[in-house]
Amino acid sequence: MQKKSVGIFSGSFNPIHIGHLILANYICEFTDLDEVWFVVSPHNPLKEAEDLLDDNLRLEIVRLALEEFTLMKVSDVEFHMPRPSYTIDTLTKLTGEYPDNVFTLIIGGDNWKQFYRWKEFDRLIKNYQIFIYPRLGEEVVIPTELQTSARLIDAPVVEISSTFIRESIRNGKNMRSFLPPKVYDFITKKGLYR
Repeated sequence: MQKKSVGIFSGSFNPIHIGHLILANYICEFTDLDEVWFVVSPHNPLKEAEDLLDDNLRLEIVRLALEEFTLMKVSDVEFHMPRPSYTIDTLTKLTGEYPDNVFTLIIGGDNWKQFYRWKEFDRLIKNYQIFIYPRLGEEVVIPTELQTSARLIDAPVVEISSTFIRESIRNGKNMRSFLPPKVYDFITKKGLYR
């Protein structure tokens, strides 16, 4: 039986927006991955939690955003792990729980630049494929010896930030076109980020 190829896209998704969906949709349709799983990161106690919605609220918002997409799933795996959660631990846990899946890490060009600072980055590179998506103003350089593990994908560059969306909502701006419809309705109805 052929293993399923799953991309792991981690983040706080505070909130998830159309940029996240465009990227994941591109990866599902234009790479050899079968699915993309959105891993919602719980609040990191070492970081400021300013504006960070409750973990379960963010999970619910991602669920709403992905309802129409059969190849995209949401995961709360990190909610059940020691905090702060590290990518190597998350991928190790997922690999153990889903032995029929092959996992690929999806990160932005900005994170690739800092990748050597990640916990056990060498083990990540050795054990997992890494897809790097372009970010505006970030040149992605992949050393020759890492080109079997890491690759730059030709995804569209969509520069929308969750910070921009939160600040705009707080300032009374209508952000309907930046958010999936169900997410926009949920945020508006509950008065989030006000």
